[in-house]
Order: sequence, then structure tokens, then C-alpha cells
Amino acid sequence: MTARTYLITGGAGFIASHLTGKLLGQGNSVIALDNLSTGRLRNVDRFGGHPNFRFVQGSVLDELAVDELVHQADVVVHLAAAVGVRLIVDQPLRSFTTNIRGSEIVVEAAHRYRRKLMIASTSEVYGKNPAVPLAETADSVIGPPSIARWAYATAKAVDEILAYTYHRERGLESFVVRFFNTVGPGQSPAYGMVIPRLVRQAVRHEPITVYGDGTQSRCFGHVDDVTDAVVQLLQTPEAVGQVFNIGSMHEVTIRELADRIVELAGSRSEITYIPYDQAFPEGFEDMQRRVPDTTKIRNFLGWEPKKTLDDILQETIAEAWAEVAAEAATSSPAGAGAH
Repeated sequence: MTARTYLITGGAGFIASHLTGKLLGQGNSVIALDNLSTGRLRNVDRFGGHPNFRFVQGSVLDELAVDELVHQADVVVHLAAAVGVRLIVDQPLRSFTTNIRGSEIVVEAAHRYRRKLMIASTSEVYGKNPAVPLAETADSVIGPPSIARWAYATAKAVDEILAYTYHRERGLESFVVRFFNTVGPGQSPAYGMVIPRLVRQAVRHEPITVYGDGTQSRCFGHVDDVTDAVVQLLQTPEAVGQVFNIGSMHEVTIRELADRIVELAGSRSEITYIPYDQAFPEGFEDMQRRVPDTTKIRNFLGWEPKKTLDDILQETIAEAWAEVAAEAATSSPAGAGAH
């Protein structure tokens, strides 16, 4: 396989950092562009000395920077986005601008230089569609635009439309992936990501806060499995012009998830339930179930998730315990424990 140069926007993000490791491992080069608003340098620190890795601090809203970097790349992986329910609800204007204008700039540059492009989308584009499981052809059922969550879903749908129309009308080699709750090592709890948030509460023996009544269910895909699928799609010409769900079909309620985290962490935490109207602004809506139909990508690539939910939780708990130990070591008096 010929080595290629990949530009990853949002390159210091959680999924991007795992993808970078796999692409570099194949002998490719990676340019990571990130403004560090939600991405973290610690995610890419391990690539700092790699001869085929370059980090550029900058924004997808900077047209000149994007133009120059796309020109230097063979393939563009557009992961830059405002992500996480909490961030989307708290900063709707920033989220909307980044997700629409940023994508427009990236797509235009990819077309200008005839670069292959992957657009990362989200299960949020299905909105309130109650279908289980959700196939790629399922309807998008969106609530009122005045609600921040639906503004986000609409923005990501526009991103997809840009990829589809540039492919059909202008021949751009583009395709779309829709992520369903990707989790694993290195994911920040800062923006409402449920597993890292609950795990960090559990290892500190703090109350575990579940929004709503906990009967809502989700499916969690391990970032290793998800990025394996992305790498295969990037290197499969037949993926162009298509859209793929990527995630696990194993469904779990948030109440069951919290109970399992407490058990695996050996935590003394108690689970508390916070009504949505206390946790989020007025009008917030949540989906009771959201399950991907991954038949298409299974048939297309022969891809199946390998990691179980317990694998995910055990890795995340181990990472959180390591953080607690590091904090304790930092806060202890100098020389304490030395013999």
C-alpha cells in the first residue's frame, strides 16, 4: 500500500488521536489541525517525536490555513466539530458556526485540490426518530430549530449534504460516517460524555449523577473498533459517495450502565437521578433509545466490533484510577511515603 499524507481536522481530539496512531503505524504521514478548544495536546503528545507527524494549532474557520494544509495532503479526514451534548447546549452559536462554516471551508478546499474527503457525522442527525435499529436510510426527525440540540443535528445534516452534493455535482471523492457514542481511553468527561463522567464520579466515590430516570438506552462503541472501520473505509475506493453507521449494536440503559460502573470500580458511590429540567435549559429533549443498524458496514467491510462494554468500562476505570493516583502523588507532601 502506498504511503499517503492525511490531514485530520480536530486532530487533537479523542477519536482523531487514535486514528492518527493507526495511520502512522501503517507508514503514512499525518498533519493534525486543531484549535485546542476541545482537543487536548496530551492526546497527541505521544506522536511528538514521530518523523511523519506534524501538529498545527489553528482553526477550520481559517480559510488560508485550511487551503495550505489541504494542498499538502492526499486525504482529508474532517473530524473538527463542536461535540458533546453539554457543549452544544451551553454554546449553541459557536457550535453551529464551527459545524457549518468550518465544514464548508474544508469541503471547498478538498474540491479545489481534488482531495479525497471523509466527513464525520453523528447519530444526532436521526433526531427523534424512534426506529430501532436506525439504518442509514432512516428519516431525520428534528425538533424546533430554537432548541440548541436540534440546531446541532441540523448543522451536521448540512455537513452531510455538502459531502453528497459535492460528490454528485462536482465529482468530489467524499463519503460520510455517522458515529454512535464512541468511547475509550483518553476521552474527556468535560462535555457531558456519559461513561468518562460516571466513571470519574465512581472512582472518587462521589454521587453518580444520572439525568432523567435512567431508562434511556444507548450503544457504546470502543474507539479502537471505530477507528479500525474508519481506516478501512478511507482505503476502500468503493466507499466514496456513501454513508455508514459506525458503532455497537449492544444496547444498555443508563441505569444499568451506572450500576455496572459501580460494581466494576468497587465504588461506594450512590446513584442519584437528576430531572432533565434541572440539568439542562428549558426545552431539552432526549431520545429514549438510539441503536445503530450496522448491517451496511458489516456487509461492506466484514467489520464487527471486537471490544465489549465491559472491556470499555474496565479500560476507562483503570485510566480514571491512574488519574486519582497521580493527583494523590502530586498533592502529598514532599518526601511523604519515602523510606
